[in-house]
Amino acid sequence: MDLSYGAEAEAFRAEVRRFLVDSWQPGERRGGDLKEFIRTFRRNATDRGYLYRSIPKRYGGSEQPVDVIRAQVIREEFGRARAPMEVGGNGMNMTVPTLLEKGTDEQRELFIRATVEGDYIWGQGYSEPGSGSDLASVRTKGELSADGTRWIINGQKIWTSQGMQSTHMFMLVRTEPDAAKHDGITYLLIDLDQPGITRRPIRQMTGEEGANTFCEYFFDNAETPVSWQVGARGQGWYVSRTTLKHERASIGSADGLGNQFKKLVELAQETGRIGDPQVRDSLVRIEGFVQSHRYTSFRLFSCAAAGEDAGSVQLMMKLYLTEIGHEMAQLAQDLIGEHAFIEPAGAGGRGPRGARGPEKWMDQIMGSLGNSIAGGTTNIQRNIIGERGLGLPRDLAMSAEK
Repeated sequence: MDLSYGAEAEAFRAEVRRFLVDSWQPGERRGGDLKEFIRTFRRNATDRGYLYRSIPKRYGGSEQPVDVIRAQVIREEFGRARAPMEVGGNGMNMTVPTLLEKGTDEQRELFIRATVEGDYIWGQGYSEPGSGSDLASVRTKGELSADGTRWIINGQKIWTSQGMQSTHMFMLVRTEPDAAKHDGITYLLIDLDQPGITRRPIRQMTGEEGANTFCEYFFDNAETPVSWQVGARGQGWYVSRTTLKHERASIGSADGLGNQFKKLVELAQETGRIGDPQVRDSLVRIEGFVQSHRYTSFRLFSCAAAGEDAGSVQLMMKLYLTEIGHEMAQLAQDLIGEHAFIEPAGAGGRGPRGARGPEKWMDQIMGSLGNSIAGGTTNIQRNIIGERGLGLPRDLAMSAEK
C-alpha cells in the first residue's frame, strides 16, 4: 500500500513550510494585538491559496481548484506549525457552504466575506423544545409583514452552540401552517442584535454556563428581510439538508482520533492499570476501531483524489466516530474511578478544564454524549445509512409522521 502523496505534493509541502516559517513566528505573537495578528496571517495565507480554497475571491476566498491532496498537505503542515486555519464554527462549516450552493448573489455578498473574516458568528436555529432530531416538526412561526418585505418571527430555539457569541442565525421557521409537514418550512437568516430577541445560557450537566456553552433563544416579533430568505418559501426543509450535509462531514472527520487513543493508553499507564488483562483487551478492541476508522478515511481520501465515489461507506463516518468516542469514554471512566466525582469546572473552576490529573478526562466523557446528538442523532444516522446506503425500506415510525 503506497500512502505517499507523490513528488509534486512534497514540493508543495516544502512551499507551505517556508511560508509558515516566514509568516507564523511565535515571537511576533507575543506582542501587539493577537487577534489582529491572526487576521493578517489568515489574509496572507489566503492570498497564497492556502486557506478558504473553495470560496471565490470576490467573497474573500482564494478560489483554488479542487485538489484534495494539496488540501491535506495544508492541514498537516498548519497543524504541525500550530498555525490557525480558517475561522471555525457554524459559519464556515455550515452557513458559507449553504449560501454558495443555495444563496442569492446578494446574500453571498452580504454574509460570506464577513464570516470569513470572523466578524459574523452564526448560531444554528434548528432545535426547539419538543423538536430535536425531527426538525420537520418545528413550530417557531414566521409571518409576512403587511407590506410583504419582512418576516415577523415568534417562537423559541434551543441548544444553540456559541449562542451567546453569535451575531447572526440561520433558522427554520414554519411559514405555511396548512402545508404538509416537510413543505411548510422556510430557511431564514436573521440579525440577532435587535429588539424582540432574548438569549439565555443553558447550565450544563458539568456545571458550566457562559459564552462557550449552549443557549436558548426567544423570538417575540423579531424581524428579518424577505431578501434574507434562502431558497423558496416553504422549501426550507430541503435547504436544511444541504446545511446538515456539511455539518456531518465536519463532525465525521478522523483528525485527532489517533491522538485521543494515545492519551487513553497514557491514562491507563498513569493509573497503574495498563497491566490489567481486561483493560488491555479493551484497549486492543478500541485500537482496532481507531485503525479501521483511520484507514477508511484513507480510502475516502483516495477516492476523492481520484474523483471516484466512495459509496455508502462515507455515510458511516460520523456514526462510527461517535461510537468510538463512546468506547473510549467508557474505558476512561472506568480508569479514573473516583476522580469522576471531582466538582465540574463551571461550578468553581476546580474541575476538568483546570485539572492536571485523571479528572481532566471528564470533558471528553461528557463530550462523547453530546456527539451522539450533534449533526443528527445516532438513530437518525442509522436511518440514513439503512435507507440511502443499504436501500432498506423507510422507517415505519418516520413514515407515519409524514
